[in-house]
This record gives sequence, structure tokens and C-alpha cells, in this order.
Amino acid sequence: MKQVLITSLAALAVSSGYSQAANQARKPNILIIYTDDQGSIDVNCYGSKDLVTLNMDKLAETGVKFTQFYAAAAVSSPSRAALLTGLSPLAAEMPGNGPAWHGFDGMPSKKITIAETLKENGYVTGHVGKWHLGYSDATMPNGQGFDYSFGFMGGCIDNYSHYFYWGGPNQHDLWENGKEIWREGQYFPEMITSKAVDFMEQNKDTTFFLYYAINNPHYPLQGTAKWREYYKDLKSPRNKYAACVSTIDDQIGVLLKKLDELHLRENTIIIFQSDQGHSTEDRAFGGGGNAGIYRGGKESFFEGGIRIPAMISWPGKIPQNVTRDQWCMNVDWFPTILDFCGINYSENAFEGKTMKRVILKNAKATHDTFCWYFLKNNWAVRKGDWKLLVGQHDPSKKAPMEKKDSIFLVNVTQNPEEMVNVADQYPDKVKELTKDYYDWYNKVMAENAKK
Repeated sequence: MKQVLITSLAALAVSSGYSQAANQARKPNILIIYTDDQGSIDVNCYGSKDLVTLNMDKLAETGVKFTQFYAAAAVSSPSRAALLTGLSPLAAEMPGNGPAWHGFDGMPSKKITIAETLKENGYVTGHVGKWHLGYSDATMPNGQGFDYSFGFMGGCIDNYSHYFYWGGPNQHDLWENGKEIWREGQYFPEMITSKAVDFMEQNKDTTFFLYYAINNPHYPLQGTAKWREYYKDLKSPRNKYAACVSTIDDQIGVLLKKLDELHLRENTIIIFQSDQGHSTEDRAFGGGGNAGIYRGGKESFFEGGIRIPAMISWPGKIPQNVTRDQWCMNVDWFPTILDFCGINYSENAFEGKTMKRVILKNAKATHDTFCWYFLKNNWAVRKGDWKLLVGQHDPSKKAPMEKKDSIFLVNVTQNPEEMVNVADQYPDKVKELTKDYYDWYNKVMAENAKK
């Protein structure tokens, strides 16, 4: 009996050692946390003094925080298209917001998403939360590379009835794997966290990619009672907005705890960012978010609309509690993830550039030039320290916009507040950046026409 027991224990030790080695040899899991309308500095580690964001701060403490990180768009759908394709929204053919009604297409299914690429390389892929990239079978998550999907397909819902927040009262929007479902009275952020936890539990023995697209602090501002009480002495609308931010933080804490329980934390890359700057819309009570020194907000290419909090955490594999000041973009996550996962790719497939050396070695910025497009006469380009904005408005109303400010030139290193338009002083720089923009625009449009 003793010999049998020893043999069994030896076999168990060999099996355990093999299991640990196999786990170490596996490609890392990927968890992308994408918040909605979170302001440029609305995390404690970014300078906020009136918010509780313990779990977001934990991601910064166990990884790399970016101080000059940009979304490729100032509204929802184009930002998400850029994240998932590694392309600018114009190249992804999603320069504006997606549909809110079932049956309408969004981002073309021919565009290759990170979910499709990771799935081809052995990953189980999941989406929970907001989609806003298409509302037809081909352009909903299961048609864009996700094995599992739970959430809403339009731009925003009431968190308890799950009805479209703009086009009511009869537009219900809650789906699981392409089928409409009903969960009246259940709080949406808690539901998606529960679904995310189930997804991780079910796939703990394989390798997974989870896109966790939480819909806060986007309106309607429906934080939990705990945080509404905590922030009751803040002025409106900051109190409502703050409750939503800390509600997000609680949900992130649940995800982190689950990864620890499953012993997956050290083999999971966690990426965190907001999709764009904070909203100043009427539905957000005029805006409770904070862009700090930065001008603008959501729907604007001023810094407050596109310069957002972003972090990556992978304990034991990348530096911890460090800051990177180089300017990088959300289009860069796709090639960066492939780099860290050891998956081969063509650099020409992306407008994004890998940030691996920026993250690991503090190397130079990934981009020299990047262009933003929303409408024909609403665009921007950054080249080095220079930024040219055309046809912009200032949702933050930090300063009047004069007629001459329809062409706005700024050196963002010298004047990150973007309060001084120097277009008249540097006409050659305006011409140079305008040419750069139109060269890019014409190239992208020609490429799109071929496909």
C-alpha cells in the first residue's frame, strides 16, 4: 500500500510539474477593459483627488501607465473599430457611430479583428458589454470573431430595463450570442461582470481573450447606491459621474479577484483604457468628467477628447509601477498584443505600431504622425510635437472659439492646454501638416476603394 501511495504521489508530482510547465508555456490570456466616456485624468493615479479608483490604480502599480495615450476617435464606434482592427476609423470604414437598430450593418465584416486573429491562434474569444459596431448578424460580435458575446449592440442602454437610452421607449437591446434575451431589473454592469467571471472560469484551462467593454461612466449615470451615498456631498453632475467611475472600479476588482483565484493573474495581460474623453452632453447633465488642464472633451479632437487614461499590467513580465510619456495610440494594442503573444504578423496590416519596446525598454514613441478623421471638414493631425486641428469645437468651453480657430495649430509639448493658436505664426507648418493629412486621407480612401 505504501509503495502504491508513493507511486501515486510521484505521479501526482510529475503531473503537477507538467501542468505548471504547460501553463508557463501557454500564450498569455488577454483581458481588455474598455471604459466609456471616462475623462482624461479621472483615475487617482492620473491626478484625480476626489475619486476612489483602487483597482484601476492597482493596474498601474502592477504595470505601465501612459501619460500621452490617444484614442483614434473622439466618439464611441470609431474608437472601438480602431482598437479591434489596429486601423484608423477611416481605414476600418467606421468613421462615425454605428447603428442602434437591429438589421443594420456597421463595421464591414471583411475587416480583420483581433478576436479573429487570436481565435486562429488557439484563443477562445469573448465579448461582454457594449458593442456599437454593427447590428446585423455579420457585424455583431459573433460575426467578428467572438466565440461568446453578451451585451448590447447600440450606443447606450438604461442599466435596469436594457432599453436604448436615446430612441425609446420601445427599443430593447440585450443580446447573448446573437439572440435577444430579457433580464428586467438586473443591473447591467454587474451582469457583464458575472458573465466575464463565468467566461474565465469556463476557459481557465485554455487560453482566452476577453473584451470587457463596460458602459460606464457613459450616461445614463446610474452608479450603485453605495457610491451614490459616498459621493452625495459632491456637486452635481460630478457626484453622479463619480459614482459611475467607482462602480466600474468595483467591477474591475471582481475580475482581478477571479484571476487570482484561478491562479491566472501572472499569465494574463490586462489592458485598460477609456474609449475617448468625458461627455458634456445634456444627457450627462452637462458633464461630470475631468480633463484636467486639457481643453475639450468627447466629440472633439482637442486633447480632452482623445487623450485618455491607458495602462497595461502583466506582473513578472513587464515593468511595474512605471510611467511612459511617449505618445501612443489605441490602434497600437493589436500589434502589441501579437508581439507579446509571439504571433507573427505583417506590419503593413496595421496603422498601429507595436509598443513592446516602449513598454519594456522605454523606447521612443511609436508614431511620428497620426491623423484623425470624423467628417470632411472635421479632422486633425499630429506630427512630432505639432498638432493641427480643423473644424473643431470646444465642448469644455475653456475659451471662446473665434472664426480663425477653425484652423488651429499648437505645439502640444509647449502648450498641452491648447489655449494658444499659433497658425498665423507658422503658416509653413500649417501647410506641411495639411499636406500630410491629405496624403494620408487620399491613400486610405484609395485602399478602401480596392477592397
